[in-house]
Amino acid sequence: MQTRYAKDVFRHVSVTKSCRGEACLARRSPEPNTLTNEFLKSAVAFIVFNRPEETAAVFESIRAARPSKLFVIADAPRLHVPGEDQLCQATRAITEAVYWPCEVFRNYADRNLGCAERVISGLDWAFSFVDELIILEDDCLPVNSFFPFCQELLAKYRDDDRISMICGTNYLDVPDLQDSYYFSQALYIWGWATWKSKWAQYDKNITSWPQAKREGVLGVTVEEPRAVAYWTSIFDRMYHGLGPNTWDYQWHYLCLVNNWLAVVPKTNLVSNIGFGPSATHTVDRYAFLANRATCDLASPLTHPQFILPHRDRDRRTQREVFAPGIGVRLRRKLSKARAMLRSNRDNTSRLGSAASGL
Repeated sequence: MQTRYAKDVFRHVSVTKSCRGEACLARRSPEPNTLTNEFLKSAVAFIVFNRPEETAAVFESIRAARPSKLFVIADAPRLHVPGEDQLCQATRAITEAVYWPCEVFRNYADRNLGCAERVISGLDWAFSFVDELIILEDDCLPVNSFFPFCQELLAKYRDDDRISMICGTNYLDVPDLQDSYYFSQALYIWGWATWKSKWAQYDKNITSWPQAKREGVLGVTVEEPRAVAYWTSIFDRMYHGLGPNTWDYQWHYLCLVNNWLAVVPKTNLVSNIGFGPSATHTVDRYAFLANRATCDLASPLTHPQFILPHRDRDRRTQREVFAPGIGVRLRRKLSKARAMLRSNRDNTSRLGSAASGL
């Protein structure tokens, strides 16, 4: 294993090399991905912060995939948050357990950059070494087939200017779809992959938004009026610097205004296990998208014959996920209330059992 540490958080100018020798490779490691029985040739970027429990779960899936190159991108603790320094150190330590032949690159911020700048600068840095990446954050837990799915389609669509990314998430499964995946303009960033050529066009300030808004670009690519209003509001706030500290809305914008398509698997391959009080944005652990069920894709993949967006799926995704109407919102509130009641009953039952054992 070879490890490279980036001293500068924005560029890879100052890089030192170290190697732990062959002893670490002799230790027992997880079985390689059973779908391919090979090491993963595609590079993986793993973005972490202060959640060792979630990081450990996701890193175990990366260990099983055994990528040939691993980029670990970590933010620094916030000075005003007690105990966060220890959490960040524990989180980083988990990623040290690389016991397979792998070139490891580490980019550790020496000050807290925040969600947006840490992801943006980290991916800029990683793409200075490789031309394509599979990207996971510390709360995005993939199934085994996620990695070969991304690897195969990164290669297949490498030179296709119509494709922006490979998604691992599908909020609304399509198990009856004949093909293994479909093309969409509604994209998901909880476990994904893309190419340097696409990421190079990323603009965190979305400077072209006023022109795109004047020309009604969203009405062409999104279609659903409620969704157009939803995304218009978001892009207005991000353009004026009033939106959340995030990077993904700008990526979504880039894909929409370029009329790019995302590859979406017919089943959900990644579950977000990070909903809760410790999360940066997804703090509601009973949310609709929290801990979604996953299902491996069969191999070999079946490819669509035509590269066209699945309009029906996109309309449903916009209506049910991004810009839900009142009926969908009411159903979710009822579902959340039922989940909270079940959780309270389970907690009460556990407390009762514990008390009876005293």
